[in-house]
Amino acid sequence: MPLNRLLKTVCESVRRFSSRKMDDLQVKIGPSILNADLGDLGNECVRMMDSGADYLHLDVMDGHFVPNLTFGHPVVKCLRGKVPKAFFDLHMMVSNPHAWVGPMQDAGADQYTFHYEAASDDVLGLARRIKETGMKVGVGVKPATDVDVILPLLNSDLIDTVLIMTVEPGFGGQRFMEDMMPKVSAIRSRFPLINIEVDGGVGPNNVDVCAEAGANMIVSGTAIIKSDDPSQTIRHMRAVAQDVINKGSLDR
Repeated sequence: MPLNRLLKTVCESVRRFSSRKMDDLQVKIGPSILNADLGDLGNECVRMMDSGADYLHLDVMDGHFVPNLTFGHPVVKCLRGKVPKAFFDLHMMVSNPHAWVGPMQDAGADQYTFHYEAASDDVLGLARRIKETGMKVGVGVKPATDVDVILPLLNSDLIDTVLIMTVEPGFGGQRFMEDMMPKVSAIRSRFPLINIEVDGGVGPNNVDVCAEAGANMIVSGTAIIKSDDPSQTIRHMRAVAQDVINKGSLDR
């Protein structure tokens, strides 16, 4: 077979493979309990799962990496008892993410998402340690962090999810930063199969923008928690985002 014909065949096969896999990319909606009734977190988690949430996003803040302070592994362990089958995505906004790996694994975390800024000297080492516990690995970046710093790290098979913050981490209820979407697009164009999560100010009025950029894991706090009908809000957001992603895969 002539070389040019061979190259054309290979490129076409790669294109079909990529498109087929993008069709399999599933949108998941994860309510953030940061804006829930903190005095009744167990029942709030049950309410979110009963409303059709795909996973729960738990924000752990140490008062150092971010100015706010939330809860630690004892609370996570108690919540695990309330919702034993829920997927717990732990968003670790902490200065020393290495120290929390064991306690959070013991507490029942399913995914441990740490910040690049807190572990930039040993991201892959930390990711490897998390993997060894059986948890999935997420790595997040603040709005001011250039996406180029994490792109090389994604060539490894250690990272399951990339979290793009669309607000400054630390407090709920902030305005969505649409100018973070090019980061999502940059990752999706290079890594069509990785989970890309967005967190901060996301709701029914902008979930389509997130999906168009390539995000498939949608964290939403106030828009779901404070909704009159969380079940309908979750269904609507999931359907909108999935339609956008499916259309995007056809356009590729």
